[in-house]
Parts: sequence; C-alpha cells; structure tokens
Amino acid sequence: MSASAALGQVCESDVPELTAFLRVVDLTVSGLDSPSVRLWVERDGDGEIIGSTGYEISADSRHALIRSVGVDPSRRSTGRGGGLARFAFARAAEEGAATAWLFSRRSGPFWRGLGFAPADRRELASVLHETHQVRLFQKTGQLEHEVAWSRPL
Repeated sequence: MSASAALGQVCESDVPELTAFLRVVDLTVSGLDSPSVRLWVERDGDGEIIGSTGYEISADSRHALIRSVGVDPSRRSTGRGGGLARFAFARAAEEGAATAWLFSRRSGPFWRGLGFAPADRRELASVLHETHQVRLFQKTGQLEHEVAWSRPL
C-alpha cells in the first residue's frame, strides 16, 4: 500500500497524540494546531501513529516548508520516510509550491537522497518568514544553528 493511501489528515483531536509522537522522534511541535500547517499521520492496525508528514506554505504559495516527517524508530529503514516526504511534496506542489525547503541538522543523507541540496537558512527564513517553525527558530535563536535544505518540486 502506498504512503498516501494509509495517511489521514490530522484533525484537532489528533494533535495531543501527534505532539507526543513528534517528541519521541525529536521533531518540532510548534503550530501543530494551526490551520496553516498541513499534517497527516499514518497509523498501524491498532490505531497508533507510526509516521507523520506535513508542511507549511508561504503566503504566495510558491514555497513549502516540509516538516514533521517522522517514522516510528522501530519502522525505519523501510522506505516509509521517503514515501511520507514525497506525499508532502506532491500536496505542496498541488497548492502551487515550486520549491520545497526544510531544516535538518541530522538527516542530511536522507534528504539528499530525495533531491535536496544545502541551502541558505536566511533565504529560507525570508521566503517562509510567516511559518510557525521559522518564527520559533528566530525567537529562540535556534535559526543560527539550523541547516537548511531545498529542492525544486
């Protein structure tokens, strides 16, 4: 089954469970309840979240900040993460995004395998300045420690 067939869009009642999942996989939880953040989860047969994906889109819809792409640690190295990421790319492109951006300090080889190249974090922050993740990173000073990546969609 493809990642897209198994994914469900996150609703308000999913946010606490998604927050807990993203903390386990060490990803940012800022703005999960915002309507501007598009999120999906994959659940196993018992209804537990085993994967997530999403993005925030720029005001002009030309740029997407890919975020919340996570896989349960016991289910990694199966291709699931790539499928989740590609699902977010396709959805963002449907909304008009031409460029995907993301922050990742630890997963460079994974993102390179999906066509990403290192990017200027200040450029990312400029084109996606209204996103929750960028605002959080600027407010906390974390932006200066982040590694930015981008790729065409």
